[in-house]
Amino acid sequence: MTTGRRAAVTTTGLTTTGLTTTAVTASAARPDRHVVAVAVTDNAPTFELAVPCEVFGLDRSDISDPWYDLRLCAAEPGVLRTAAGLTLHTSYGLDDLVAADTVVVAAVERRVQTDPPEPLLDALRTAHARGRRIVSLCSGAYVLAAAGLLTGRRATTHWMSAADFAHRFPDVTYEPAVLYVQDGGVFTSAGTGAVIDLCLHLVRHDRGSAVANEVARRMVVPPHREGGQSQYASPLAGAPRARRDTGLAPVLDWARERLHEPLTVAALARRAHLGERTFARRFREALGTTPLQWILQERVRLAQELLETTDDPVESVARRAGFGTAANLRHHFARLTTVSPQSYRQVFRGGAAGRSSLT
Repeated sequence: MTTGRRAAVTTTGLTTTGLTTTAVTASAARPDRHVVAVAVTDNAPTFELAVPCEVFGLDRSDISDPWYDLRLCAAEPGVLRTAAGLTLHTSYGLDDLVAADTVVVAAVERRVQTDPPEPLLDALRTAHARGRRIVSLCSGAYVLAAAGLLTGRRATTHWMSAADFAHRFPDVTYEPAVLYVQDGGVFTSAGTGAVIDLCLHLVRHDRGSAVANEVARRMVVPPHREGGQSQYASPLAGAPRARRDTGLAPVLDWARERLHEPLTVAALARRAHLGERTFARRFREALGTTPLQWILQERVRLAQELLETTDDPVESVARRAGFGTAANLRHHFARLTTVSPQSYRQVFRGGAAGRSSLT
């Protein structure tokens, strides 16, 4: 599984004993492409490596042109194989990793978690010093932490590694419940399925919600999952947790259809046939946040889509998203996205114009 040549055609070769699969995609090298380089170590988990290939490696210029330029970079010498036995052939190495716009460390086996290759650590430090966006997938967070890139930052990894990661890296603020974390220009994800969540988040960050939603639709996955990884953690991983099957999905769907209306905890609790305190407790247990904070996040997400896919003035977007006034929208939008609604529209409206049918 690799981008095998530095030519106008990207060749991906997957090899197992007695089976070779080659997929060729027309992805001509263009200087305006955002280069995503994935550091690959030997015996890497296959799924976590395949996800960035699916999200960034397929030619999706029909929905956003130019699309990304994916490069799999060997982070160790010799023949590299995935945990499933697939052989990886690539002409890209650590020099290519440092030169990329986004640097991704794929999931790694335990050997690399406890003793990452020093050349890879040096390359990551150099890339970070040059202002590259740094991303880890699942257990790749161990490598970022060993390189010192997570010191003083919030980060996450697979819930099964929570105690070990926190013990090894006490200078990192470990977030046990989230699917992914963004702290400045450094991104980390929880395990397996959360790798999809983070990769789609990066597309949303770069190209807007309309494009990310279409990629998710083509992958037949949700564009955004509610809650965090704590809802998937085994009770044996730590202290007993409340059940996550709280039956809140119908209430969430009901609320999403009424974001333009006044929504209160009392109204949601009545819809769930629960008392307010019981509802608020179960909500936090299931989603890791309060009902009012969840409503705010959903309204900002709706405002993002309206800014991308309509020509409505900010005042109209504010009303349709449930903020009431433009001033209220601007305050909460900037707090959650770090940019103003106008700036967000300027960045993403061009890429989303003419694609409203995708959402």
